[in-house]
Amino acid sequence: MDTRNDIALAISAATGIDAAELLSYIEIPPDSSMGDYAFPCFRLAKAMRKAPAAIAAELKDKLTLPAGITRAEVAGGYLNFFEDRAGAAAATIMRVLNEGENYGHSSEGQGKNVCVEFSSINIAKPFHIGHLPSTAIGNSLNRIYKALGYNTIAINHLGDWGTQFGKMIVAYKKWGGGKPIEESTVRELVKLYVRFHEEAEKDESLNDEARAWFRKIEQGDAEAVDLWQRMKTLTLKEVGEVYKLLGVEFDSYNGESFYEDKMQAVIDELDAKGLLKTDKGAKIVDLSEYNMPPCIIVKSDGATLYATRDLAAAIYRKNTYDFVKSIYVVAYQQNLHFQQFFKVLELMGKTWVKDCVHVNFGMVSMEEGTLSTRHGNVVYLEDVLNASIEKTLDIIKEKSPDLEDKEAAARAVGVGAVVWGILYNSRIKDTSFSWSKMLNFDGETGPYAQYTHARCCSVLRKANGYDKANVDCSLLSGEAETALIKAIAAFPETVKAAAEKYEPYLISREVIDVCSCFNKFYYDCRIMDDDPAVRNARLALCDAARICIKNGLYLIGLEAPERM
Repeated sequence: MDTRNDIALAISAATGIDAAELLSYIEIPPDSSMGDYAFPCFRLAKAMRKAPAAIAAELKDKLTLPAGITRAEVAGGYLNFFEDRAGAAAATIMRVLNEGENYGHSSEGQGKNVCVEFSSINIAKPFHIGHLPSTAIGNSLNRIYKALGYNTIAINHLGDWGTQFGKMIVAYKKWGGGKPIEESTVRELVKLYVRFHEEAEKDESLNDEARAWFRKIEQGDAEAVDLWQRMKTLTLKEVGEVYKLLGVEFDSYNGESFYEDKMQAVIDELDAKGLLKTDKGAKIVDLSEYNMPPCIIVKSDGATLYATRDLAAAIYRKNTYDFVKSIYVVAYQQNLHFQQFFKVLELMGKTWVKDCVHVNFGMVSMEEGTLSTRHGNVVYLEDVLNASIEKTLDIIKEKSPDLEDKEAAARAVGVGAVVWGILYNSRIKDTSFSWSKMLNFDGETGPYAQYTHARCCSVLRKANGYDKANVDCSLLSGEAETALIKAIAAFPETVKAAAEKYEPYLISREVIDVCSCFNKFYYDCRIMDDDPAVRNARLALCDAARICIKNGLYLIGLEAPERM
């Protein structure tokens, strides 16, 4: 039962206005005595050329009330709707209890493929805090689309090609001390990379050596390829541990090197379609007609660029997966790149480019400045997660000294606090990274949501279960109970909205709403009431809240501990 949608459809039938537009206007009154849903008629005043109060009165007379709505009342410029609360409570609670971990899921995407490219780390470079937004947002979107029935393909488009690998090899051979790469760490490789740039500022011939080594990789030289592969293996092993902490998994690690032998076909197609032009020795696609700089396909020295590889990757993915949507979770700084890249696909006649979406986001910066590998000023994501886990463990030892497996709880809550810091606001907002902000455990945070879930579990454990087959939802008519039921009922639509808008934060806010309503219910209502029927109904509502919170936390990439 989706009451909001039903109201929108009823108003649409009476006015001829699109139901999707009307749905976005429907509000929840601050006081349930004013109704369960409210429609602000001033939204229609311009189109209908009438005063809001007159529109409300007219709508009341013309509307056919949807099932579950008992009456509609005019209040100034609002039309307020009152629902059958017992019926709504029963429909919501029994749906949640019956669907369990599938509550909020749907089958709308059944049989359809969605590609989600995210994280996209660079080999032999730090996995730093700047990678967190793409990783967290992408992981969440991957889970959200999967929950909606789509077959998702999570792609880590590795940065594993380019002259930087020539630089790494030069640095390793000159200053690596003969230590096998397998016995090194990515941090040690990064120090060598930083040293290369310091030395190259004094000796430019090092750059020539680096270019020569990268050419050897391109030409398949055994030693060069072996060193490159070993650096790749080491990096993937290390970042794999961080991904494991974050609960992130990928279906494909095909990166830039994978598309090296697929780019010439793209260049040939561009040429055959008359899209390639030569400009100062470089091959470009002129986009001046679209108020964009040219998209460089091949540089004057014959080297390809990101655009060339992205074109090859997009075509490969369409041919391989036949996606209905291909999502790229990449920072807003790459907006122009994606505008150019998508426009070139369009000019090539790839009509499916309409299904390619750049999901951009703001940047994460340090308080003392931006992150930079080259100068060694970097905060490793692993360090942030470990610091958060350690801080959480200290809190748990102090507040819950008898808790079993404190380390597991600390991992779940500590990692969750960091991920939540990214996913609690709209993705386009910049995040200024500081320990005090990221590790703040007060307010509307991940730990608060996880603690509320643990509280639900605790109540149900102490009650030793309840009779699910005989829940009398008509007994759940109080203010706190009604508010909690409404919050839970909103979850499935929120999941859909998060997918449509590519905004995981909508789920984070919904989780907090359910948690806030549950905690008010917890304090205002005596769950373990003396009346067995009331107690049973309230325990069922507690279980429904637990399920909703757990499902919401999962969709944004957080665990839901049962004890804290």
